[in-house]
Amino acid sequence: PYDPYALFQVSLHYKQTEAVKVGAPPATAGAYKKSAAASNGVLSMIATMISDLEKEMAVAKADEKNSQAEYESTVADAKEKRAVDLKDAQSKAVAKADLEGDFSEDEQTKSMTVKAQQAATKFTENLHKECDWLLKNFDLRQSAREEEVEGLKRAKAVLAGAD
Repeated sequence: PYDPYALFQVSLHYKQTEAVKVGAPPATAGAYKKSAAASNGVLSMIATMISDLEKEMAVAKADEKNSQAEYESTVADAKEKRAVDLKDAQSKAVAKADLEGDFSEDEQTKSMTVKAQQAATKFTENLHKECDWLLKNFDLRQSAREEEVEGLKRAKAVLAGAD
């Protein structure tokens, strides 16, 4: 198939390439020359970097040494604190055991005291009932005793007369 537009693009391309002229190559930096001043600057910069690095390493070593000493001090302090805390915990455990023993003894004493008090209260109630009964029946018992005494006197008189 024939494409008129494609022919137009090809012709346009030819026109553009003819317009570009090839010229002389651009200028270069020139021949290599050794520069003593430039190499001294680089070497002195490297020497400065080395000395700076050595100083930084010395500071880092000193910081590490100080940090290690501080760490060891912290570990020693923590060890002392653990020992103190352990002794404190042990003394508190002993005190707790003593208090629990005292509490147990107090509970037993309380239990015995309550039982004794209940027994005393029951005894008092029974005694009160007996006293109430005695007071209530005193007249009746007194008359019964008087009758008994009279009966004994009569029996004695009968027996005395029988002699």
